Amino acid sequence: MKRERIALIVAGVLALSAIGATQIKEIIKIVGVGAAVKQFGPQINSAINKLANHKDTTTRATKVVPIISAGINSRKAIGAAQVMGPKSLVDKVQAVAQLDQDLFGREIKIRAMIPVESQDVIKNIRKVDGVGISGIVDLKL
Repeated sequence: MKRERIALIVAGVLALSAIGATQIKEIIKIVGVGAAVKQFGPQINSAINKLANHKDTTTRATKVVPIISAGINSRKAIGAAQVMGPKSLVDKVQAVAQLDQDLFGREIKIRAMIPVESQDVIKNIRKVDGVGISGIVDLKL
């Protein structure tokens, strides 16, 4: 019974690695980056503020949230963005939806970065007006 269980696990791991090693690697990176942004967002925010010589006030605040990219013919990416605006609005932002579109082949790229209230940017894009993007952290997948 124990040998059968081990053989089944080994077969499953081999099958997964043969079928989608690249996809599994990307999923691990995306989950890891999302967790890192959640865990280290305040430190990343402080580093961007120091670089930009900005100090948060009671009326103007910054926050680092994940960037989730999507779009027609766009590259897959995840990263982090610093959003800035009135504190009450910045507190609502949970992610930045990055929408890409190539024009004329790949001669021109249009990129919209939209602060949103949810990390589920596929089903539920509710933008937060009055908040802008003040910093970007890119990570290559």
